[in-house]
Amino acid sequence: MQQNQTGSRAYLISIVMVAVLGGLLFGYDTAVISGAEKGLQAFFIGAGDFQYSDYMHGFTSSSALIGCIIGSAISGLLASNLGRKKSLVVAGVLFFVSALGSMDPEFLFFEYGKPTFSLLVMFNIYRVIGGIGVGLASAICPMYIGEVAPSNIRGMLVSWNQFAIIFGQLVVYFVNFLILGEHTNPIIESIGKGFNAVAPGSDPWTISTGWRYMFGSEAVPAGLFTILICFVPETPRYLVMVGQDDKALGILSKINGSEKARQILSDIKETITVKTERLMTYGFLCIFVGIMLSVFQQAVGINAVLYYAPRIFGDMGMTNPMVNTVVMGVVNILFTLVAVFTVEKLGRKPLLIWGSLGMAVGAFGVAFTFGHAGLEIVTMLSIMVYSAAFMFSWGPICWVLIAEIFPNTIRGTAVAIAVAFQWIFNFIVSSTFLPLFNMHLTEGDDFGHWFTYGLYGIICIVAAIFVWKLVPETKGKTLEDMTKLWKNQ
Repeated sequence: MQQNQTGSRAYLISIVMVAVLGGLLFGYDTAVISGAEKGLQAFFIGAGDFQYSDYMHGFTSSSALIGCIIGSAISGLLASNLGRKKSLVVAGVLFFVSALGSMDPEFLFFEYGKPTFSLLVMFNIYRVIGGIGVGLASAICPMYIGEVAPSNIRGMLVSWNQFAIIFGQLVVYFVNFLILGEHTNPIIESIGKGFNAVAPGSDPWTISTGWRYMFGSEAVPAGLFTILICFVPETPRYLVMVGQDDKALGILSKINGSEKARQILSDIKETITVKTERLMTYGFLCIFVGIMLSVFQQAVGINAVLYYAPRIFGDMGMTNPMVNTVVMGVVNILFTLVAVFTVEKLGRKPLLIWGSLGMAVGAFGVAFTFGHAGLEIVTMLSIMVYSAAFMFSWGPICWVLIAEIFPNTIRGTAVAIAVAFQWIFNFIVSSTFLPLFNMHLTEGDDFGHWFTYGLYGIICIVAAIFVWKLVPETKGKTLEDMTKLWKNQ
């Protein structure tokens, strides 16, 4: 009787924890490249039928993001037609295939260990497949959690998805560190005009094998996620949209208790009069705010740090950049927890604004100190501040808002569009970082270093102004309240 009246918190937590495994895979897949990219670069530098340039490497390091754009763009279609749960099963299968394919891109078609242009294309295809899984998970995991969570703890539970993303990144930093072991990353030397060579004495194991193990390690969490997601229920809001009210009531009762469940079901049915409405039913501002939240989350430049962390720390002269990267991962975890435990008390807007300003301080700190002898510690601390400020603000809170800000009847499509923009700008930032960072006005100057981080700092300030002026506070509001909020704008 007690459970029937109050609902089971254990049941809610168990299904949310399975859903956030999708977030962990999202983080794992996007950050695995940070440890593997130098070995991968050295491997393809050895190709005999083409020259592997900086621009090719920038594309290869970021090619998964093309899949992320595709996955997020089709997520609304899949979520609306297959449902949230089955769409996550599809994402898990794609993660698994990508992990094994990226580890052994020669499988069936190519000679093992012989780098060629065709093999580079195949490797990128496998990375794009994984990216499609990331795109699906990035849109549907927070949507799933948002649709099952009670309104009073929804922000906290969706924030756990971001915690899982950052935890996935930390796990893969640590896994990469363990895989590398006593081996060292190859030393890449510039030979001019955007081309490089592998320095004599570089560890051959990391060039031939190490990067393969790093990509392949993702198959373990991918397989686990795919199996476990089969055992969670579909979301009540989707079930109502497809006319399965009794199933929806049963799940709502398990989560909220029977009396509260009937009230929530009534509210859902009031807002879902038809399965979908036109995208602009609630006005342009609703869609614009969702898209710009996604754009700013990436345009502030955080993924340029996350993807290239070992390379950045190495360029700063750190003796063991992989250790520094793991330390940064721990800092990221701790500051993500700040958001998890304060989002329902402080609200969404204050965290976003303060985080934007903190990131600006960190970005400008890097811009002014990078490359200056004696200021390496200041540079590293600035990178930590930059990253930590993102982790308690734009990292989790953007996903919270995207999961909850849209009305029920347009949520699937609107989330897909917003998240697609997020991955488009992720790709732009990640693929342009190295060319911008290495840009010189005169031989040997640091123009690219201060210009890149100075640009990110300015964007952080613009992001704070955007949130202050245009983003509504959604703390404590139900998903059904979003319909009234945007109709009143």
